[in-house]
Amino acid sequence: MISTVILQAGGSNMLGTLVPMVLIMVVFYFFMIRPQVKKAKDHKKLVEDLKKGDKIVTTAGIHGRIVDMNDTTFLIEVEGGTKIRFDKTAISLDATKAAAPKVDLAKTDAPKA
Repeated sequence: MISTVILQAGGSNMLGTLVPMVLIMVVFYFFMIRPQVKKAKDHKKLVEDLKKGDKIVTTAGIHGRIVDMNDTTFLIEVEGGTKIRFDKTAISLDATKAAAPKVDLAKTDAPKA
């Protein structure tokens, strides 16, 4: 009987407080945490796929070509033959893949019947 009285007195109030908190956590996960994890995974894959000769853009906006690679750094050659060493986390874009033209199969010159 005492447990029934306690559940009736505080159970609904506690449930009413707990449900919005859980919903806030779920929304926070889907809008904040999950996209950041996906972005970090995509950046890691981008850096792992880079090789010597690829053109890149750093987070500082410096354009260059990869000359040498270490475990944690890239040696980048910029215009004029200047070489600069950057950490792998400073790479923002693979300009080699970004500059490659994308073929649209719907707009190709196929023979018309």
